[in-house]
Order: sequence, then structure tokens, then C-alpha cells
Amino acid sequence: MTIADRVRDRAAVNPGGIAMREKDRGVWREVTWEAYWRTAETVAHALLALGHASGDRVAVHADNRREWLFTDLGTVAVRGVTMGLYPTNPVSEVAHLLTDSGASILVAEDQEQVDKALLVEAPELRHIVYLEPRGVDGYDDPRLMSWTAFLELGDRHREEHPGAVAGRMADAAEDDLVTLVYTSGTTGPPKGAMLSAANVEFALATLQDGFIDPPPSEKDLILSYLPLCHVAERIFTTWFNAATGVQVNFAESIETVQANLREVQPTILFGVPRIWEKVLAQVEIGVGQATPVKRRLTRFWLGVADRVGRGLVATGGRHTPRTRLMCAAGWLFCYRALRERLGMRYVRYAASGAAPIAPEVLQFFMGIGVPMHEVYGMTENTGVATANVPGRIRLGTVGEAREGVELRVEEDGEILTRHPGVFTGYWNRPAATAEVLDGDGWLRTGDVGTVEDGYVRITGRKKELIITAGGKNIAGAEIENSLKASPYVREAVVVGDRRAYLTALIGIEADTVGDWARRKRLPYTTYRDLSERPEVRELIQDVVRDVNERLARVEQIKDFRLLPKELDHEDGELTATQKVKRRALEEAFADLIATLYPGGTEPRSRRPR
Repeated sequence: MTIADRVRDRAAVNPGGIAMREKDRGVWREVTWEAYWRTAETVAHALLALGHASGDRVAVHADNRREWLFTDLGTVAVRGVTMGLYPTNPVSEVAHLLTDSGASILVAEDQEQVDKALLVEAPELRHIVYLEPRGVDGYDDPRLMSWTAFLELGDRHREEHPGAVAGRMADAAEDDLVTLVYTSGTTGPPKGAMLSAANVEFALATLQDGFIDPPPSEKDLILSYLPLCHVAERIFTTWFNAATGVQVNFAESIETVQANLREVQPTILFGVPRIWEKVLAQVEIGVGQATPVKRRLTRFWLGVADRVGRGLVATGGRHTPRTRLMCAAGWLFCYRALRERLGMRYVRYAASGAAPIAPEVLQFFMGIGVPMHEVYGMTENTGVATANVPGRIRLGTVGEAREGVELRVEEDGEILTRHPGVFTGYWNRPAATAEVLDGDGWLRTGDVGTVEDGYVRITGRKKELIITAGGKNIAGAEIENSLKASPYVREAVVVGDRRAYLTALIGIEADTVGDWARRKRLPYTTYRDLSERPEVRELIQDVVRDVNERLARVEQIKDFRLLPKELDHEDGELTATQKVKRRALEEAFADLIATLYPGGTEPRSRRPR
């Protein structure tokens, strides 16, 4: 069974059901299951017409849209391997991904992505299919083909070889690779994790069983907005859709997510920590801009939500008569309108994953009635490891191991997992595979943590543990998350490896700090101008002070500097998934870090004398 089989079967059973929707010229256009499978099958025929062989790689460089799923399903149907690129990937990363994967066909969204591909020396890339013709029609590269021409080619191949795709699907095996998902590349060039049909099927079976109660169905709506080349979004948009029939609604862009959430009002919502932090920051701005009376009322009910959240945390997410009463009153006077404005009125299951998040952020959403759960997984185990499930939530942890998942913690604190969803290895990287995957099938996650009563607590990445000059091991990620719980902090990077004390580089949240500055009538022009104002430093100093009060002395931030710019993927400071490239950041802002350690700016070498 593959996801292509699932969509074909669903189209046969419920041809008129709505599989997905996409906004076109301001109107939501529906795609039925019949149309979904028909188009995916046409793509599969077109690939065969272009000489696609089993195991060939097909790359997609586009935002979330219908054609992404059509291409993914069509590729899997002919036993191919889909590889996605982030829309924000610069040319250098596009070159690495296309050449490393050996993709023979690329589906590119528009002129911008086509131009990147044409600048790349990728000898195995034979065809480039573009979705948006504007600006590309005049190009004369023989590899170029419009999406319309591509589908016409598929239609002709179907007429001439009507059983070709069905034959390929019948030959599919559970160890067939279905996708290459490239890692974020925080410590080096991205590596292609090979996921098989069996990996995907295990992930789906595990996530459908007790993960969401009741299980996802065709009655559920999701909003697809995170990049589809990320394993988490692929789970919720492509795999959940194929397996359970949930309706996918594509956001117009990452900038319109808030507006699209309000329009769609999804029932299942997944987000990385940055998304939840951003929503919380927007709530703070909205409250600050309200009239005095409305501001006082909202603050009151948010205070009630805080008590509700704490009550739910104490009971594992189960309401008591007291919290249920407070929540009902809050719903009537505040939470219903607030959740409607956030696009979360009907959310029955929400999850945060892919990176650590501050418990305070989760507690806020729980308090206003959004059923929030922190989950844990990674590309290399098909996104499946642990989860907080309804009624068994323990804040500050990533939950318990899912059914069928073996988990253990090594003496050095590293977490290992083993289950049928563990990947088959890194593409063309046997040495890198051997470093993380042993002969018994145990995957070294690289994450450090503890297990108590079956609940897993992640304290940081093994490679990012800070060892002070005094020999103390400190998990900087936990401190960073506490700082980022503030609506005024967007990024926080703790520094102190092999140094006498901890410091931090902090990036302000431009929207909330800017709103605060306007209310204080503090003029500013640019991000840098805002971050350099002494009043802003005092604001962040209060945040640091509050966090320090909850930390042991050795973990406290002794000093900090505000970053003069917003971190950017194209500048090499962030990965495409918005994770900080710590090493690159410390190199880029070495002079700023030096001011935090007067008289001894350079850490001692790790090498033995």
C-alpha cells in the first residue's frame, strides 16, 4: 500500500468528495477526489512518457499548492522518489539539492525558481516543468516545458498505454523509496533522508491510532502553509489527506496565514514553535491597541485563561468542574471572539513540533480552549517518536513513546529510537548513515533528554550542549525557549561554551516591540534603530531578569547584546525551517560576542595539549 493507492481507492469510493481547496483570484476552488486522482495519474503518465524509470528522483520547487500533491502522488504511482526544495532556497542550496539527489525532472513554480535551476550545473536534470508561464515563455532552453504541455503529454501517453501506470503501481514494494527529505543543515550541507513506503505506512498507522481523538476524517479541515518538503507538513497535508480524507486548504502564502486561518477555521492545526510564538505576539499587540475598557476586560479574561491553563496542566489536559466553568464564562465574554479572530474557533486538535517550545506558550493556548499538544519526531524517523495525547498531557515534555516505538536514553543523555518508521539511511552517504543508525536499527537522534514515568523531556541537541570553563554542562535550548516565551523576543542564542559565564544574543520581535515603542511614543526608523534604543534594551533586560530568577546561578545570563538585524535564511543565519545556524551566527557576530567577554574574548581550544 502506498499513498498513491490510498488516493486512487478514495477516489473510487467518494469521487465527489472534496480533497483540497486552493484560492484562485480571491475564490476558493475545490478539487474532488476523482479530479485529484485523475490529475495525479496524468502526471504519472507524463513521467513515463519522459522516460522515468523506477527509483528516479523528481524534484518540486514550489510553494504549497495543488500541483505539489499531484506531482508527489504521480511520482509515487510510477515508483519514483519525490524530493522537495524550500521556496526560499538560494541558488547555492538549489545546486546542492539537485546535484546530490540526481533529480532528472524538476517541477518549478515560476520564473524565480526556473532561473535558479538554469544557473545550476546539474548533469542529470533533463526536464524542467514550470507552473507559471509568466516570464518563462520566452526562454529557449530545450529542457523547459509548461505544466499544460506536461499534462497533455500525460493524456497522450494514457491513450497509447492505458495500463502503464496501473502496472507500475502493482509492482510497488514496501521497501520502495517514496521521498528524499533533506535535513535542515544546521551543522553542514543538508543530507537526503531516504523514506520508504513502509516508513510512511507505519507513520500513518501510528498517528491515526490514539493520536487524535476521535481520529481524523473527511469532516476535518487543515490549512497547509509550512513547506511541503518538511516531513511534518508532508504528514499533515499529503499523508493524512490520503489516509483519512481530511480536506486540505492551501494558504495563499506564509504572509497570509492569519487571514487564511480566519477564512478556513481548521479543525486540526499543526505549527512549529515560531508560528505559535508569532500568534501569541499578535495577541499582545491586539490587546495593546484596544480601547482602555476593552483592554482591561481582555486582560481580565486572559488572566482567567492563565488560571484555566494552569489547572489543565495540573490534570494532564482534563477539565475539572472549576476550569470548565471558568472556560465557559471566558468563551462567552472573550475566548470565542478571540479564537474566531485567530482562526482557531473550531480547532479540536493542535500540535507543536519540529523544535522546542516554551511551556508558557502552550499553556496560553490551552487556557483559551485550544487543545494543544507538544509532539516529537524527526525526519530520520518519519516524524514519529513521542507525543502528548489528549487527557495525558505533561507540559515541559514531548510526551510518551507512541505504540510500536522503542526508546532509550544513553549514558550521555542521547535519545535513541527504533521502530519501522526509522529511515533507510542518507542518500549516497553510507558513512553519515553509520554514524546515526546502528546494525540493530537504533537511530541516534542527536537530542539529549531524560525519561520520567514514561514522559520524555528534551533538554537540547547533543552538539549544542554548553560546557562552561568550570566544566558545567548546560542545555542552552531551555534557556533560549524561556527567553522566547516573551512576546518581545524573537530569537535568543545562549553563548558560553568553554567560557566563564553565559551570555546571549537576542533578536527582538519587531512587531510587538515596535507597537510597544509607538505606545511609549518612542520614534524609530529601522529595525536596527529600534534595537539600539536604550529603552528597548531596558525592556529586554526585564525579560532576562525574569528568566534568570527561575534559573540556577550557573545557568543565568550575565549579559546580552541585541542583534542589529533580523536573522535571514539567505544570509546563511537560519535554515529554511527557521532554525538558527549557531556556528554561522557566532562567526557573523563574533565582534558583538567579543564585547560580552572583555579581556578574554576567545574560548580556549578543545584540543588536548
